[in-house]
Amino acid sequence: MKKAFFAGSFDPFTIGHASVVERALKVFDRVVIGIGNNTGKHYSRTTEERKTNIESIYAGDKRVEVMVYDGLTVDAVRACGADVIVKGTRSVADFESERTQADINRELTGVETVLFIAEPGLASVSSTMVRELEHNGVDVGRFLPKKK
Repeated sequence: MKKAFFAGSFDPFTIGHASVVERALKVFDRVVIGIGNNTGKHYSRTTEERKTNIESIYAGDKRVEVMVYDGLTVDAVRACGADVIVKGTRSVADFESERTQADINRELTGVETVLFIAEPGLASVSSTMVRELEHNGVDVGRFLPKKK
């Protein structure tokens, strides 16, 4: 059974993130969504709110697990027994950043990273964009996945 680890802050979890999970489930048997808790970063939602939200989206889907972790992503990957890291990429800049991180992760642990290119229409969707729209009073429902 192949297990993938999808890491991020998911503040908030968007339709772009959901697209990566759904596509990863076509390739891997299970996906662990790892919510990284970076103490140097300010979040608009608590870790528990982010975890509860993602769990409600995938309620009843035994192929998806949600966990919170501190420290290095590669340590969380090892702890949950994942075989690969999956990431989404929206642009050349994203690709360069993810490639650098993938090289480091492979060097440290031998774990490979699989990149999913953003679907057409989702390349502009980001958590940062959603937070900015929310801050300005815009209804962001269309950018957030529906809960089950």
